[in-house]
Amino acid sequence: MAAATGEPLLADRPGPAARVVARPEVGALLGALLVFAFFSVATERFLSTAGVATWLDDASTLGIMAVAVALLMVGGEFDLSAGVLTASTALVTAVLATRLGWHTWLALLASLAFALAVGALNGWLVTRTGLPSFIVTLGTLLALQGLNLGVTRLVTGTVQVSGMRSADGYASAGFLFASTFRLGGAAFPVSVLWWLLVTAVASVVLLRTRFGNRVFAVGGSAASARAVGVPVLRTKVLLFTTTAFAAWLVGSINILRFTSVQANQGIGLEFQYIIAAVIGGCLLTGGFGSAVGAALGALIFGMARQGIVYANWDSDWFQLFLGVMLLAAVLVNNALRRRAERVRR
Repeated sequence: MAAATGEPLLADRPGPAARVVARPEVGALLGALLVFAFFSVATERFLSTAGVATWLDDASTLGIMAVAVALLMVGGEFDLSAGVLTASTALVTAVLATRLGWHTWLALLASLAFALAVGALNGWLVTRTGLPSFIVTLGTLLALQGLNLGVTRLVTGTVQVSGMRSADGYASAGFLFASTFRLGGAAFPVSVLWWLLVTAVASVVLLRTRFGNRVFAVGGSAASARAVGVPVLRTKVLLFTTTAFAAWLVGSINILRFTSVQANQGIGLEFQYIIAAVIGGCLLTGGFGSAVGAALGALIFGMARQGIVYANWDSDWFQLFLGVMLLAAVLVNNALRRRAERVRR
């Protein structure tokens, strides 16, 4: 049995020609090159070392989440709670460390356990109830949003938790998640390295492991995958917990970098993650996508958002750019998929 689109199972691999035209990140790479070339000409600041550091910084945390969301979308599901969960994990860490006096590393482990529990619950509900993941994770989004606001007000009397810098263990945790490194005279955030690491690991898992084949299979057709012995429930639960882990990582980076967190952070970011994944080659129908493509989609986000600032344009133009890129990505992705299917036949 082959996955419906993109990558098939090991027993039914396409030939070299099909693999070349089936690569979902091709469109994203072309888009990234065009955006890079355009803003390199439009403004000198874009190519400065400080400019590069700024748009890579912008893209890094978005890219971490976009890669995880891309894997989930290849598996045929969505997670609308991903954006709010980044704030939830940051709030758990901050409340435990600053209000209850926990060591920072212990607070981080507790917030990781919380994130994985939310992800596992999402995956279990989707697979056991048969409800669309859109509905299930929308409910999780609203629940987390209310929990974030309610608990933060109860504990602090405001909608913000701060003071993370004074917590025990902050220095070592901050070095791992929120430090910077010098390159060419500019400071680059360590989140860029996390982004590259997450992308590399996700790419290997998706393209070089049996689990990756299962992801493509359940995204192409869950019923067909189940018929040949693919553990659909376990695969989807693992995908949702992967997204939750990425949300914890981003939340940890944010709370340790900025040392405070607002209860309403993260709202609306889930759509940016999905858009970046789609620009990177993921189909909304599942079974086709790429971790590298999602990372490139996030890079396009970062370059465009900061390029518009450097060019002194109104930021409203970013929304127009985003809409055009999304529509173009969908058209390119569909064309690549149809061409790959013709070559395979």
